[in-house]
Amino acid sequence: MQATRARAFFAVCLALAGLVTLPVAAQDTYPTRPITIVVPFPPGGAADLLGRLMADKLAAAFGQPVIVQNKPGATGNIGAELVANAKPDGYTLLSTPPPPLVINKLVLPRLPFDPAQFVPITVIAGAPNVLVANAKLRADSVSELIALARAQPGKLNYGSTGPGGTPHLTAEWLKSELGVQITHVPYTGNAAYAALIAGDVDVMFANLADAGPHLRSGKMKPLATAGATRSAALPGTPALAETVPGFVSTTWFAVVAPPGTPRAIAERLSAAFNDALRQPDVAARLAEVHFEPIGGSPARTAAFLDEETQRWSTVIRRAGIKAD
Repeated sequence: MQATRARAFFAVCLALAGLVTLPVAAQDTYPTRPITIVVPFPPGGAADLLGRLMADKLAAAFGQPVIVQNKPGATGNIGAELVANAKPDGYTLLSTPPPPLVINKLVLPRLPFDPAQFVPITVIAGAPNVLVANAKLRADSVSELIALARAQPGKLNYGSTGPGGTPHLTAEWLKSELGVQITHVPYTGNAAYAALIAGDVDVMFANLADAGPHLRSGKMKPLATAGATRSAALPGTPALAETVPGFVSTTWFAVVAPPGTPRAIAERLSAAFNDALRQPDVAARLAEVHFEPIGGSPARTAAFLDEETQRWSTVIRRAGIKAD
């Protein structure tokens, strides 16, 4: 009887072990089908560019198609919610700039997902934002912009790619630091650039990748960059930190997976992204659009997102920023 019970217990243990090892085996063979990278912003911008650059490299590394799906809207929340509700199996990822991961939760009363529950993968790249102006604006520097704004309170306006986005928050932060009145005019995505070029808005903050072609063509002009120091891409343009100590605003793009994604899959994805970022052609392409590769493990990415959340929380609180 005792031997029979022992055999039965042993059989149950084997069965349970089989249940435990099945997901591990699945992780060892991952991926076995196409992967989708959701970009929660429209095609054509830096978010889309970096997503597609990484998709091509992951497809080559994994031997599986990697599809970029643009799901714009609500400052990234629509695409982020889609990924938050996706199956946590590594086949749906989110590649995004800061808003849905660290900013939206600070300015909106509630979100349809919890950003803290995403599983971090890595940070692709980052670049300082740049304060740009319509080519015809009668201001060629921050000091001249301040003088113009103070001479005509509320008459100047600034564009953004949407309320709650990094360009919006950075402009509101600068307004609070300089004590000037400049009216916010929000647009959807890159329509803000067309509005600036047409003269519908006077200034805006943009990332260098999106603004670069327009700066080179002379359709807009740089007034200042928002990195800690001057940008190598615009060496003659002063950094805002020279006027406002500690004023640093960058655009970065992080990759996360749905809540509950196994650690083994997150680590495998992170390794693939980091391998791609070390490839010379990727580094060259990023340099062309004025981005610097960042990379990092899931643990380092989690720490980075926490640091950025704390930094923007301080900015938003001190500047009294609220979603429009």
